[in-house]
Amino acid sequence: MPTDHLLHDRPAGHLRPTASKVPEVTVCFWIVKVLTTGMGETASDWLAHLLGPVPAVGLGGIALAAALAVQLAARRYVAWVYWTAIVMVSVFGTMAADVLHVGLGVPYTLSTPFFMAALAAVFALWYRVEGTLSIHSVRTRRREAFYWAAVLATFALGTAAGDLTASLGLGYLGSAVLYAAAIAVPAVAHRRGGLNAVTAFWSAYVITRPLGASIADWMAAGHDRGGLGLGLGPVTLSWTVAILGFVGYLAVSRKDVGSPSMP
Repeated sequence: MPTDHLLHDRPAGHLRPTASKVPEVTVCFWIVKVLTTGMGETASDWLAHLLGPVPAVGLGGIALAAALAVQLAARRYVAWVYWTAIVMVSVFGTMAADVLHVGLGVPYTLSTPFFMAALAAVFALWYRVEGTLSIHSVRTRRREAFYWAAVLATFALGTAAGDLTASLGLGYLGSAVLYAAAIAVPAVAHRRGGLNAVTAFWSAYVITRPLGASIADWMAAGHDRGGLGLGLGPVTLSWTVAILGFVGYLAVSRKDVGSPSMP
């Protein structure tokens, strides 16, 4: 696996912004990331119930394209722009996984390894072209394109994996406990076992998706399904408010803005 010393091994193309296009990885980063995954899960299901699956997917795709266009056009990391794109990736990534399962009848036992292979392919191409998978190197258009392709794949994979474990008998709460324990593994392996930072980051990043989705599903699902019965709408809205609060704090405090580096 790649390590951070490969950050500048290869040329990064003609466009080289001095400011990073992604936030620094802080505690707030992981909190907002989990919140966006849960909100995306319930928002996707809520929109499908309100509008129907086809209009919901179409609307989600348009919103995702618009959010990514704004993000790619920005010359530096802007909290509300970046996290809006993440939210839309979460919503559409959930829809993509659900279309395979509900619309096309593909079982989770097949969609999960499919999305895993898709993510591996993105990482392999990214590393072959750029020589690094470090998010600290996301300072060019090309690397940012690879980054968002990987992010979209992680959301689709996490959705399928979370639904797979829930369908195998763990339920939403059991799945949440499983992934809460699993997300500690790369952190401990990095601090105690020598796992490099890039591998640890992307491993934890993938796990946040089923973790947040399982918690949100457990809160929204009815009592007959082992949930709290709060409903898709209230959970979506409450998690959205929490996201807005944290992103507003980050926008004002700028605690997740790294120092610019020279080309």
